[in-house]
Order: sequence, then C-alpha cells, then structure tokens
Amino acid sequence: MSFKRSYNGIPAAELKDFLEEKYLRFNNPSFIECDPISIPHRFSSSADREIAGFLVATIAWGRRDLILRSSNKLMSAMGNSPHEFIVSASENELDSFSGFVHRTFNGGDCKTFMRGLKKIYKSYNTMEDIILEGMNESGSLREGLSHFRKVFFSVAHEKRSEKHFADIMSGAAGKRLFMFLRWMVRDDNRGVDFGIWKRINTSELFIPLDLHSGNTARKLGLLKRKQNDFKAVEELTSVLRHFDPVDPVKYDFALFGLGVNDEF
Repeated sequence: MSFKRSYNGIPAAELKDFLEEKYLRFNNPSFIECDPISIPHRFSSSADREIAGFLVATIAWGRRDLILRSSNKLMSAMGNSPHEFIVSASENELDSFSGFVHRTFNGGDCKTFMRGLKKIYKSYNTMEDIILEGMNESGSLREGLSHFRKVFFSVAHEKRSEKHFADIMSGAAGKRLFMFLRWMVRDDNRGVDFGIWKRINTSELFIPLDLHSGNTARKLGLLKRKQNDFKAVEELTSVLRHFDPVDPVKYDFALFGLGVNDEF
C-alpha cells in the first residue's frame, strides 16, 4: 500500500503499526473467557463449533455476561451436543425451547433457527457449503450470504424471526453475521478464531461493525460514513484492506478492543 496519506493527521504507516500492536494485544486466549466465542470453544468437533458459533453469534448483542448466560442455557438445553441435537431433534424436542428469551430473540425465533439449521444439514455438510453455492455465480461473499439466508428461511416461520439474520443485501451492517464468519474463516494460530472453513479466503471477509468499533474507526479517521450500515462496512473494510489485503478483518480485534477495553 501507499503510506503517503494520513488519517486524522496520523501517517498511514504509523496508524498501521498502532493497529498491529492492538491486534496482537487483544487477539490472544485471554480474550476468550469473557467473549461469546468462549461458548464454541467448549467443543472439540468442527460441527459443534460451527452450530454453537452460529447460534451464539445470533444472540450476541447487549451485555456480554448476559449473552454468555443465555448461550449457556441454549447449549445446555441442546444436551451440550449442538450438531447431534440439530440433526435429530423432533418437533416435540424443539417445543422445549418455547420459553427461551434473549432480549428480542424469543422461543419462536429459537425454534425457527433450529428448523432452518436442520434443513441445511439435511442437504449440506457445513454452512460453508451453502455460502459457496451462492458465491458460484458472482464470486461475491455478499451473494453467498444472501443465498444462505434464503435457504435458511425456506422453512415455515414468522416474519419477525427474519430480523435476527441480517439481510445485508438490503443494507444491514450484519455485525453478528460477519463476526461468525471471522470465527469460522480466520486461522492465525493465535488461539481465538477457529479457521474451520478453508474455502473462503480471509481477504473476502468484511469487518464486523458495531457501535464500539465504528466509533473507534471514526476517531482514527478510518471511517467517514456516520451510519453503521453495509456501506460503512464496505468503506471501513476497504481501508483496512490497504493495511492488510490478505487479512483485513484481523483489525476487528484492535477496533473492538480499543472501544470496549481501552474506552478509546
């Protein structure tokens, strides 16, 4: 990249070094304990980690301690065998989730998501397969995720459940969805992300954008757009690709860590 430009008066080379330092600081196993990613880390099989990761990412908003509490309840109700439960659960067994609530994600939403996953695992070995199927024509990860969402909601469901699976084709930032993809795709041997999926390149990923990371990015001059939507995600990811074209979303650790832990 060209390091001639600056961001809010900070030379690009200097800012890159700063982000690299924070990425290394926050991307380590000590980060896991209080983060939602600790839930899929409890499992050893890729299938369990994939399903646990998707469900936990789906409800990952609000206070982290409450996210962990709800996630633990969810895993416990699935017998701590998420893949086995999803592929074999009967409708009667799904009814046991009718009382599950995490903020606006209720029991009906929970059962819809389990039915959607069950449908997918009847035809695909992994969620990566269905995303790649959607990418075949355009090569676009965005199109792949749109295809994933369409198949997922081909089961009978209430319209309200759709808000819990970001529609990035309609402009949603998709923070939780892109966080899940970061978990599944990135593999830097630092003990946090899993790197289970090998056919989607880290260079194709988009930054998980939320209030904390968005505010930090704006303060650093990395993001101009004021609204946290998909256009902002594209803008910020494009800038971060200048710093690291192979693995731009590694800077999620830096931006989120600075926003939450350093009160940047």
